[in-house]
Amino acid sequence: MKLNPAKEVMHRIKLAALYLKEAREAYKGGNYRLSVASSQLSVENSAKAVISYFRVPSWSHDPSHELLELLENLPPDVRDVGEKLARFSAKLAPEHARSTYGEPETGKTPWDIYSEEDAREALKMAEQSLEYARRILKSLGMEPRST
Repeated sequence: MKLNPAKEVMHRIKLAALYLKEAREAYKGGNYRLSVASSQLSVENSAKAVISYFRVPSWSHDPSHELLELLENLPPDVRDVGEKLARFSAKLAPEHARSTYGEPETGKTPWDIYSEEDAREALKMAEQSLEYARRILKSLGMEPRST
């Protein structure tokens, strides 16, 4: 299957925006587990949108290493933003499993784990990550718009 970078980038940006919307709604409704889970997916897809400009992203929930490998390909004015996006991706990646399975060793379900503060922090990272991805892509000559 041949990669269509523009189509893949737009798909990933759309996913990131929709997961961010879901994270915000969940946060407002007090569903902190869902807010963290959706924030993680938003950050992951923001990072993968940038990666998709250059190559097919992996199926990993932590694409930070892929993004870091591509930093030299980014315009100098957005490399620091790329590093920040990679950092957020690495930080939230473990939450994919935790928000799905909980902590079996302690008997905690995903709903037992997250506080309002956890959700607020994850949501902030998701908001910034989407902004970072759009900024990087704009610097590369793309201006992705989505929901």
